[in-house]
Formats: sequence, C-alpha cells, structure tokens
Amino acid sequence: MNTKIEELKKISAMARHLMVESLISAGSGHPGGAFSSIDIISALYFSIMNISVAQANDPDRDRFILSKGHSSVALYAILHLKGFLSKETLLTFRQDNSCLGGHPDMHKVPGVEMSTGSLGHGLSIGVGLAYAGKIDAKQYRTFVLMGDGETQEGSVWEAAMSAAHFKLDNLIGIVDRNMIQIDGLTEDVMALEPYQKKWESFGWAVRVIDGHSFKSILQTCATIPFAPGKPSLIIAKTVKGKGVSFMENNPEWHGRVLKGEHAQKARQETKHALEDTA
Repeated sequence: MNTKIEELKKISAMARHLMVESLISAGSGHPGGAFSSIDIISALYFSIMNISVAQANDPDRDRFILSKGHSSVALYAILHLKGFLSKETLLTFRQDNSCLGGHPDMHKVPGVEMSTGSLGHGLSIGVGLAYAGKIDAKQYRTFVLMGDGETQEGSVWEAAMSAAHFKLDNLIGIVDRNMIQIDGLTEDVMALEPYQKKWESFGWAVRVIDGHSFKSILQTCATIPFAPGKPSLIIAKTVKGKGVSFMENNPEWHGRVLKGEHAQKARQETKHALEDTA
C-alpha cells in the first residue's frame, strides 16, 4: 500500500499544479472546492474505480458523477492524467470554443459520465444509474462526489431516501466536507450537523474519514459496501483550497480569479509540492 500511496501523492500534486495553470489561463473558476476534493478524485481514478480510456464505453465500467460540477477543473486535470484529455485541451479551460466549460458536459468532454453543475441533482442521477445496474444485474458501482453545501438542498435527501429504499449497495456517495460554501461556513448558512446521524437515519451506512489521507481513502473504499443492502456514504473531512496556502479555509476562494501575485504564489507552491514527490 505504501507504494500506491506515494504514487497517488505524486498524481495529486501533479493535478494541483495543472489546475493552477488551467485556472490562470482561464482567468476564472472555482479553486477552493477543486483543491479540497482533488485527493479524493485522484484516488478514485487511479486506484479504486474500474475506469480507463480503453473501457470508456464498457457497460461494466464504474461510473463517477461530479455532482459539485463547479469544481470541474479538478476532474479535467485527472481526466488528462488518465489519458482522456490532452494537456493542450486542458489549458483551454473555460475559454471561448473550448469543450471544457465551467461545468462538465457529457456531450463534449471524453470521460464525463453526466453533465452537472446545477447543484443537488448528482445524487438523484446516481440513484438512477445504480438502480439500473441492479435491474440489469451489472457489477459496476456508481460514485457520486457532492459538496457539503449542496446537501442543504431537498433533492439530495429525496435521493438519499430512494437509495435506501431500493437497497442500492452499489451506490457510493462521497461528501467533500470542507465546511465552507460560497456564502461562508456551512454551519452559519444552513447547519448540517449532526451530519453523520442524518445520513444514517436515512438508511445509509456511513464512514467519516480524512479526505486528504490516501491511506484512509483506500482502506475505507476497500470495504465498500459498508453494509449489505445499504448505500454507502463517505464523509471526507477536507480543507477548502488544500495545497495553496492563501486559499486554505478561506471562503473568498470558493470562486475567485487567480491572477497577479496570487497566481505566481499558487504556481510556485504547487510546483514545489510536485518536486517534493519526485
């Protein structure tokens, strides 16, 4: 496992640096939540999920839905490292005539399973995919990455109730629990706690982990499903803007242009972090 962890650290560091370059090129984007979730996405694509360019249309491939679609730059960076996108395409992020919009489009971006960005809908779609897998007796799993702020929406809880009712133990929800949304702290905007108990009361089997610990992510995902006949939920405790010092735990960097001294500092910090993994 130690070798795999070191490999994932390098992949994630590379992705963070590519994300900075993409955000600078775009002159726009949502860096905070992208940086908090990149370790999770790296682990999913490079260790946990059954997904590759060669299997892009395989009916038995695992499905990934980025419900928090505004963090698309993180997914794009990983799709590039996985071989779905060229670096040249990656650096056109959010620019005119680019296929890489602010939210991922399944009709334009190779490797994107579902168009997302209207928050609160990803889990509902995931329920549908997981239920279809059960009906068709397929072995694929459906992973849905949500932001904690978006789980303030009622549609999430309708989907959560449905997933438990249909006993979708092939559905894995992951919440990027960085405690910050666009308007400030989640607990000030619309309190979510007691968060674990809420999900458990809706019939989910829940684990709480450090979302930046590859050891914790891998060990937890190795035990999926957490309980037979129950959907699994991972509450991943993360740091908004993780990996760029001035962004960390700062609500201002939910969605803010990376330019000037900030751009230079972010580029330097992520480059140094990448060099440390060499």
